[in-house]
Amino acid sequence: MKFNRKIKNVLITGISGSGGSYLCEYILSLQKRVKVYGISRWHSTSSNSNLYNVINKINLIECDLCDLSSIINALNISKPDAIFHLASSANVKASFETPSSVMNNNIMSTINLLEAVRLLKFNPIIQICSTSEVYGQVSKKDIPIKETNQFNPTSPYAVSKITQDLLGKTYFTAYKLKIITTRMFAYFNPRRTDLFASSFAKQVAWIEVGLQKKLLHGNLDSVRTLIDVRDAMRAYWLAVQYCKFGEVYNIGGLKSIKVGDFLKVLINLSNSKILTQLDPKLMRPVDVTLQIPNTNKFNKITRFKTQYSFEESVEHLLEFWRLEAKKEVMRLKYNKG
Repeated sequence: MKFNRKIKNVLITGISGSGGSYLCEYILSLQKRVKVYGISRWHSTSSNSNLYNVINKINLIECDLCDLSSIINALNISKPDAIFHLASSANVKASFETPSSVMNNNIMSTINLLEAVRLLKFNPIIQICSTSEVYGQVSKKDIPIKETNQFNPTSPYAVSKITQDLLGKTYFTAYKLKIITTRMFAYFNPRRTDLFASSFAKQVAWIEVGLQKKLLHGNLDSVRTLIDVRDAMRAYWLAVQYCKFGEVYNIGGLKSIKVGDFLKVLINLSNSKILTQLDPKLMRPVDVTLQIPNTNKFNKITRFKTQYSFEESVEHLLEFWRLEAKKEVMRLKYNKG
């Protein structure tokens, strides 16, 4: 751990999203002297409700990353020492349904951000938060997946994230921007319902209170390696503190599990009878099957270790959605008068 960079101002793109809001909470809770700015679009599909606990502690800037002048304004306001670029359309299945929209948003937002930094001659650390989806279909001989594994995308979303990766590499090489790229593997994130773990937990909680009869699922055969979102966001902070510019780092947990086996874990933790049913609408045209990372490079330079066990993460996930289920029951009762 040769570096420990002094960071006073941070800018989080996509701060009101599921990951950005957790990152914001982490920085505010443990890094008292850091001032947090966040970019949120006025027409964003993300909800500022994710920021309920911290809304009075952050500086929210209305900005559209697809508008260069808007980004320049946000950078002039925040003057960041570090930028966490989390803003992306991240729903893999949706990328098959609206590929042009996802590609345009994810690529243009990134090129505009990097270009704005270049034009302003700012020199912040920029973390491009990428994804294991860029590796796509990986053969067993290449497991665990290293950063040097070739790209083999299986979705428009993955293609857009590869482009972000390559843009980061280009701007580091050509303009010496201080760019670090992290590729996050699957994580527990209660606030993001398009992830299989969150979707399953929500449906279990809904069934337990009578709001739903059957749990619907897609492909159960894929293997994922899971990390708690709270650990994942701490890893992001460590990345800007210690990782080398121009380098790529895998981040992931220790627990590898088949999606179907994870569903069984949730069912066993429920006191209700959980009936399940395959929903063809939840199946992707093609799916990644083996997502098991080699994280030695990141762990060595940051000395990162997960703080939450698999069991603690599952409990956190279920508690979140059981509370949301109770809120939904109360809301429905109130609306009935």
